[in-house]
Amino acid sequence: MGWESALARVVIAADGRKLAVEESGEPKGRPVFLLHGTPGCRLGPRPRPIVLYQSGVRLIAFDRPGYGESDRKSGRTVADAAADVAAIADALGLRRFAVLGRSGGGPHALACAALLPGRVTKAAALVPLAPHGADGLDWFAGMTASNVAEFSAARRSVSVVAGRLGPAAERIREDPGSHLAGLLDELTDADRKIIGDVGIRRLLVSNFAEGLRSSAAGWVDDVIALVTPWGFDPGTISRPTLVWHGAEDRFSPAGHAAWLGERIPGARLILHPGGSHFSALDVLPRLLPWLVESRRNGSA
Repeated sequence: MGWESALARVVIAADGRKLAVEESGEPKGRPVFLLHGTPGCRLGPRPRPIVLYQSGVRLIAFDRPGYGESDRKSGRTVADAAADVAAIADALGLRRFAVLGRSGGGPHALACAALLPGRVTKAAALVPLAPHGADGLDWFAGMTASNVAEFSAARRSVSVVAGRLGPAAERIREDPGSHLAGLLDELTDADRKIIGDVGIRRLLVSNFAEGLRSSAAGWVDDVIALVTPWGFDPGTISRPTLVWHGAEDRFSPAGHAAWLGERIPGARLILHPGGSHFSALDVLPRLLPWLVESRRNGSA
């Protein structure tokens, strides 16, 4: 049929680390990197292969360091994602590409846009977080108690957050569905409706299970990276950028997206009334045409 459901490979980063990569969609299509949420992995929720094929998209996902089959990089920053994406693009022979990040992957996608301006064509961040300590933003306002506790632990020390997330990861390995079950009390009605879909729930469960298959390292390092200096200024992004957020999000409150939208030059900010955190899963496929249209028209 001219498209592949998935193609797995391993890329070696400049420092010798192994990066697990998963491709889906149209092999000769326009490349889009998908940066997964926190916690997560390369197998996280994505548009169906037929949707990618019809959109002419070659979707590339990878395990951030410490997740799934990718080697850990202790002390990594959000900015470090750009070098890993560049290494994967080089290995795949890709000169230019779009980036799309959801939730914890949003800041990492923005890092690529800021630090790889000659290679990133467009960037989209769905339900992202803003930098911790962002001027004029009450970072924890409206955030669920579980996320407040998680990020507060990360602000204290690596050992404190590891002591919290290590047992959580172990519970997920023993019962992959336990993480979603534990979030039920914090979900909005919109979120409950979305993860009530059997297919989406199955994808999320496998995403958590694979991401934490050996340890909580990736989760710990992600959370720390998100609340420490990112290593780049979102205000320096020069590539066309879209920031989307559900107005009722409790996991990464919409104020974060509003802050980013105001500071990224020319960014298109969409705050969807009634939408919530997992609403991003419905929106993601609809953003693909925007992400690749410039390449279709032959412009940057």
